[in-house]
Amino acid sequence: MTFFLRRIQIFVLSVLCIALIGGCADDAGQDGESAETGRLIGVSFQSMNNPFFVDLNEGLREIIESHGDRLVTLDAQWNSLKQKNDISDLVMQGAAAIFINPVNWEGVKGSLIEAKQKKIPCIVVDAPVKDKDLVLSIVASDNIEAGRLAARKLADVRRPAKIAVLEQSINKACIDRVAGFLEVLQEFPDMEIVDKQEVRGTTESSRPVMRDIIGRNPGINAVFSINDPTALGAVSALESAGKLADVKIVAVDGAQEALKAILAGKMLATSAQFPKEIGIKAAETLYTHFSGQPVEKEIKVRVALIDAENADQYLKDE
Repeated sequence: MTFFLRRIQIFVLSVLCIALIGGCADDAGQDGESAETGRLIGVSFQSMNNPFFVDLNEGLREIIESHGDRLVTLDAQWNSLKQKNDISDLVMQGAAAIFINPVNWEGVKGSLIEAKQKKIPCIVVDAPVKDKDLVLSIVASDNIEAGRLAARKLADVRRPAKIAVLEQSINKACIDRVAGFLEVLQEFPDMEIVDKQEVRGTTESSRPVMRDIIGRNPGINAVFSINDPTALGAVSALESAGKLADVKIVAVDGAQEALKAILAGKMLATSAQFPKEIGIKAAETLYTHFSGQPVEKEIKVRVALIDAENADQYLKDE
């Protein structure tokens, strides 16, 4: 009998231990979930190797975290396929919303359809998409005006002009910048485009392209670049060739390194965007939507020309 009672005691103790372990496991699971509070919101950028996108991301994060939600930031590294896979991952994770900075303004369509089928709202930032009906809103700089500003500044100081254009034809923001630039050039017959080449939006990609342009067109005296990193690659190539003093360079972005180049006399001007404002406005648009209110389909954020006269006003303290 004593042996039997002892067996019962051991059995009861075993059950209690299992219950206690199970209870601890449940508590750990609840703590893990509490560490991941709020809604998951994702953003896929063309590249995070650009201060512009870092600032835009900060604008998004500031508003999203103030609402108790969390932002997951993904870097497509200028690769359309990687961006497609990144967005698919966010869809599978059940993201409440996705911000997209498309590598390819047409090629992103499949990702937008995938998100729409899951009823996940998408807001496009900085670079528009072709299929506007698939997104909640597009929040971007006035890129056509940015191109116009750069062209007008160049026309003020360099005529006649033989111009090289560094473009990116799969990116709608860049397409619009070039369109604005060319629009103004129509007013000045003595300003001629002598070469136009594709770049990937980075300093590394534009440096060899600019070297090739110099070899083909030694008489160029102006460059329009679709963004500041690309312009800085052009600066490097021209400097190495001993031609920088003879060439005026204008671009779009307002990056800190570009402002330093302007003050050093290596660039003429840049049409500044305000990436943090884009991020803040885009995130605010999402929460307006979450509250059940209608939002604007397209929202344009201001641009401003920066040259040697005002560059120091935009420099940040380091």
